[in-house]
Amino acid sequence: MKPYVLCHMLCSVDGRILGSRWRPKDNVVPGLFEKLHDQLVAEHGGGGSWLCGRVTAQEFARGKGKTYPPTDEVFPRENWFAPRESKRGDAKSWGVFLDTHGKACWERSDCGGDPILVILAEQVPDSHLAGLRADRVSYIFAGRHEIDLAAALETLNRELGIERLMVEGGGGANGALLRAGLIDEFSLVVCPVVDGGSGAPSVFDSGETDLHPAPIERMALTSHEILDGGVVWLRYKLG
Repeated sequence: MKPYVLCHMLCSVDGRILGSRWRPKDNVVPGLFEKLHDQLVAEHGGGGSWLCGRVTAQEFARGKGKTYPPTDEVFPRENWFAPRESKRGDAKSWGVFLDTHGKACWERSDCGGDPILVILAEQVPDSHLAGLRADRVSYIFAGRHEIDLAAALETLNRELGIERLMVEGGGGANGALLRAGLIDEFSLVVCPVVDGGSGAPSVFDSGETDLHPAPIERMALTSHEILDGGVVWLRYKLG
């Protein structure tokens, strides 16, 4: 059984998500994403685990441009949870990151108090696993060379009891989950700004080879709200 998956994103009116490119700057509302994230969590009484992709993982990681040092140790390709957390642990929410090939050198164990868990493919080097353990970063495996997203979500539910997961970018992670048919609800916050350029990441992106359309048969608007500053908040159920 997988968690209920809600994709929550801020974007410009042209669907771009790289806020540093948005204009006019005065129309960008500071802290809006986090405020609405907390509101969505509160709707369901807590349990605000969230997931981001590799690019976002490297933004959160403190070891910018680093890799973990070599090791002679060999680790089994088995899920590993930092000692402070039992299988179902005391953590009410987790910061989950897709990092197929083990690119992020964390040098931290949590984000805003939420313990970090990374989803890996089995081909990651032992040095990366040693580094994650030293940083007290939990990890699970979901495939040999690439991540099986459906299997990863089932593991999060089975091993950690995560029943609800908020997917919060970037565009590659969002797009992969969408095309895998794993997103149940979509929260889109449209800000009164434009990007206007080509090449900027969008809400849903794809790689060069993963171009098949998303298996969406229904998309129903469940709520719409105009927020301060001309921001429009749209929510959809997918099917």
